Order: sequence, then C-alpha cells, then structure tokens
Amino acid sequence: MDALILARIQFAANISFHILFPTITIALGWVLLFFKLRFSFTGDDKWMDAYRFWVKVFALSFAMGVVSGITMSFQFGTNWPGFMEKVGNIAGPLLAYEVLTAFFLEATFLGIMLFGFHRVPGWVHTGATVLVTFGTTLSAFWILALNSWMHTPQGFEMREGVAHATDWMAIIFNPSFPYRLAHMVTASAVTVSFLVAGISAYRLLRGDRAPSVMATLRTGIVMAAVLSPLQAFLGDQHGLNTLEYQPQKVAAMEGNWVTQSRAPLLIFAIPNEAEQRNSFEIGIPDLASLILRHDINGIVPGLRDYPGNHPPVAPVFYAFRVMVGMGMLMILTGFTCAILLWRRGSLPRWLLMGLTCMSFGGWVATLAGWYVTEIGRQPWLVTGVLTTAQAAGPVPAGNIGLTLAMYLILYGSLLLAYIVTVFRLARHAHAPIDETAAVKGVPA
Repeated sequence: MDALILARIQFAANISFHILFPTITIALGWVLLFFKLRFSFTGDDKWMDAYRFWVKVFALSFAMGVVSGITMSFQFGTNWPGFMEKVGNIAGPLLAYEVLTAFFLEATFLGIMLFGFHRVPGWVHTGATVLVTFGTTLSAFWILALNSWMHTPQGFEMREGVAHATDWMAIIFNPSFPYRLAHMVTASAVTVSFLVAGISAYRLLRGDRAPSVMATLRTGIVMAAVLSPLQAFLGDQHGLNTLEYQPQKVAAMEGNWVTQSRAPLLIFAIPNEAEQRNSFEIGIPDLASLILRHDINGIVPGLRDYPGNHPPVAPVFYAFRVMVGMGMLMILTGFTCAILLWRRGSLPRWLLMGLTCMSFGGWVATLAGWYVTEIGRQPWLVTGVLTTAQAAGPVPAGNIGLTLAMYLILYGSLLLAYIVTVFRLARHAHAPIDETAAVKGVPA
C-alpha cells in the first residue's frame, strides 16, 4: 500500500475507535440526569443506585474518548498538513470553540459529578450533572459543524488557495449540519438505550434483582422503542439532503450505475467498479425511486455520471446495508421488548440473552453509518475545495505502516478491556439474590 492509503486507514482506525465513546457519553449524560432528577423528585433510592452504577460507565467512556481524541489531533500535523494549510482558518476556530466551550465545561464539573455525592449539596451535584451533560452535547455540536462543513462547505472564499471565512453562521449552519447533528445525537441515544437495556438484562440473568436494575431495563427498552423508529425517519431526511448535495454518494449507497427512473432497491449485489455494473443483484423493483424521491417515477442518479469523482462503491454499498439492517433489528427488538413488558410485565430468558448480545449493537450501526458518510465523500476531504490526496503529508509509507500496526494492537486491546470492564462492573454491582431467577421470565 502507498502512503496515502496507509494514512487514510490510520486515521480511519483512530476515528473508528474514538467515535465509540462519545457515542455513549453524549446520550448517557442525559440518562444520568434523568436518573438524578427522578431521585430528587421521588426520593426513591433505586434511581440513585442506577445513577451510581451508570456514572462509572460514563467516566470510563469519557476517559477513553479523551485519550483517543488526542491522537487524532496529532495526525493533522503529521499525515494531513494540507488540511490545516488550506482550510485551517475555518477548521481551527471550530475545533477551538469545542475545547473552550465544551471540553473545559465537562472537565471542570466532571469531578463534582463523580465524587461529589456526599461532599456538595444535592442541587450542586445535580447542577454539575446538567453542565457535564450539556458539555457533551455542545462538543458534538462543534465537531459535527466542522464535519458537516467539510461535506457541504458554505460561508467562505478562497484567497491565494486558502479558505477564509466570510459568514460564520453559514459555515456552522451549513446545509447538511441540522440533519447530521440530529442523526448523530439520536444514534447516540439509540446506542445508549441498548447499552442500558443490555447490561440490565445481563444483571438480571445473573440473578441481580435490585430495584434499580428493573428501572434501568424499562428505561432502556422505552428509549429503544421510541428512538429507533425516530432514527429511521431522521436517516431518511438526512438521505434526502445527501441526495441534493452529494448525489454521487447516494448512487454508491444504492449501487446504481445508470441514472434512471423507477430504480430498484438492491438488497444485495456485488459491485464491479472495473466494469461499472453489479453482479448477483437481488432487489425490489421501483423502491429506490420511491424512497429517495418519494415518487415511484423519481430519477435516481447513476455513478457513470461522475467519472473519477465518485467514492469507492463496494465499502459504501455494504456499509449502508449493515447500518440499515442493524437499525431494523433494533426497531424490531425495541418493539418486541416493549410489548412484552406492557402485556406480560416480564421478559423471557431468550430475549434477555438477545438484549445482552445487543448491548454494543449501536456501535455497529454507528460505525457503518460513519463509513458511509466519510468514505462516501471521497475523493474529497472538503467537497469541491480540497481532495484527500492534496492534504496528505510526505511521511514515508513504512513509518505510517509501523504506527498503524501499533495503533491497531493498542486499540484492539483497549476495546476488549473496556467491554470486559463494563460487564465486570455489572457482575459486581450487586450480589445475586435468586439463583433460579429469569428461567421463565423476569418481573418488570
């Protein structure tokens, strides 16, 4: 592999690892705030028990996100110097705003949130939770503003080959930003809903009958049942926006080579870029036009209209189907669990096991979605302004390959340790009090 491909893989490895943890902390902070407010209003200790357990997961996720985020910033100067040279006047301030307004806010009050249970008044501790939670969402706001601007740049002008801001409101609230922000924040909430439900199900399977476990199980399932369909709707709206501003990405997502009306929705295919066609297609006639244009006769763009200016088709095509498939599984699981809890007041053992297996299922959908988004932007780093190749630095391929191997080993080890630690926290949260529990069902 040449240096450019290795540098892209290295940054992809870094951001793939990093994004897992903000995906949890963004929404988990709001869930913690919900637990704390329920305790404040009801005085029921189960909500404080839930808070105490899940704040440990929040702290662990926050720490992992901070550490992995630092390594990405280094790569701007080593592997991608052309990025800051050309668009640093825009990217630099947005990244600085994230640090000054969001990260400092989180870091300042995180200590009170973690260790201030008996050291500060209850209202101060609740206030710290509010500020940390707001900080995680504000951080997502700034990062997604920059990322969206890279997809749909607005509010700037080029002077001597360098981008200069002319309208910061247009830069921040660029055309794809509202859709990407809503889609990502909801993805975080869906991820956390299955994490909370899955870990709670795991604790129930191990015989933990603490009232807080029942409360968190219900919370996670209700979130999943409500937010998973909402995420599908937001994804549709985001797709329509992408069709307007990045039609070649949508063409790759659909595996559509020829611009056509009444385009089929491909369930499966093997894209062949060399011959500009697909093999072994399995599709539903006319459905792509209906979904993308909301008109069965709607025209769907084809990849052949963008020679040399469309992303690699196979990874975008397959990642999109992984994301959609995982989303459909989440909708089905959320509805099934919610209906059973409502009708029977319990969940069967097989469904508890399924929830446990899906504890980190949101990560799969999130990563697949990000691969669609970021690979789908190629060959551009900033659409119409800067290609990925133009931003690459002169670092030799051997050096990048060596550090990439080190990153992969380290990140793989840390990811395994993180998952093991979360389940270990769940095992030791409470001692089992019923050895035969959850054989037929769990009261909820």
